[in-house]
Amino acid sequence: MPAHAQPRDDIEPHAVSIDDVVATTNAIRSTVAGAIEGKNERIDTALVVLLAQGHLLVEDVPGVGKTALVRALGRAIDCTVHRIQFTPDLLPSDITGVSIYDQEKRAFIFKPGGIFANIVVGDEINRASPKTQSALLEAMGERQVSADGQTHPLEAPFMVVATQNPIEMEGTYRLPEAQRDRFMARITMGYPARSAELAMLEHHSAASPLDEIMPVTDAQTIRAIISTVRGVHVSTAIAEYVLDIISATRSHQSIRLGASPRATLHLVRACRARAAMSGRDYVIPDDVQALAVPILAHRLIFSGRSGVPSHETAHAAESVIESILRQTPLPERGR
Repeated sequence: MPAHAQPRDDIEPHAVSIDDVVATTNAIRSTVAGAIEGKNERIDTALVVLLAQGHLLVEDVPGVGKTALVRALGRAIDCTVHRIQFTPDLLPSDITGVSIYDQEKRAFIFKPGGIFANIVVGDEINRASPKTQSALLEAMGERQVSADGQTHPLEAPFMVVATQNPIEMEGTYRLPEAQRDRFMARITMGYPARSAELAMLEHHSAASPLDEIMPVTDAQTIRAIISTVRGVHVSTAIAEYVLDIISATRSHQSIRLGASPRATLHLVRACRARAAMSGRDYVIPDDVQALAVPILAHRLIFSGRSGVPSHETAHAAESVIESILRQTPLPERGR
């Protein structure tokens, strides 16, 4: 390839082996875990979402490492990370970009917004107006931005990670259902265990742990891994098992709006990623059970007669999914 040539993102990368997927994801997990103490499960979920080409919603109180997790992931992969601080005066064009008239060229030149990065951190997303939040919809759904009649593709890998504080309601806007449904998974960081917090004090109190992170892979390798993940086998029995779970959310007596068809696709894609990270080229029921709560719970809307207070809906939705998993028969072996 000539020195001036650039690799094209629209060319399908060569898939790598499952062993390579395991080795690379283990290296990323170990590197990120060095900066985020005691959060291996959350790191794994973030990796699953990245490899399944999804987006992640992180809900929790301030100071528990929401933004640090994303920045550590970006540094471990050696890809571009942009942080957008959502505020009430943030405009849609601040996210997507704007066309500016160039006096010398006598033409409008598109100036990309913060959305043009491999990993985009939408910090405190619910502090911006619904109109501004909606500027993310096309980018998250179609991985492109339309502005002034032009379509601008987003470079792969591309993942939006939005954070919000579910406790503080003053000066915030409710995240629209259409927006929530575009997030593949929702996680909470939670407070660290005592041992993890003690280790954090010993190792990271004098300097930022993010400064010590060195890349262990790059965007091109992640694109190749994503290609491998797409080829992970999902049997008919597993697909029917997923549909049984999805259908149960739609018929549950306390749920007004169950999981969408997009949720079905997201769950299957995430299961493929988890299987590959576990060294398998096929999905098993354990993958579905491990991911059903983070991928489905945030999409459920309770009926007004359910008696669930609004501030407790997240925990109630997780309980509903866990109950459905216990009641749904496992696929028969050999099917």
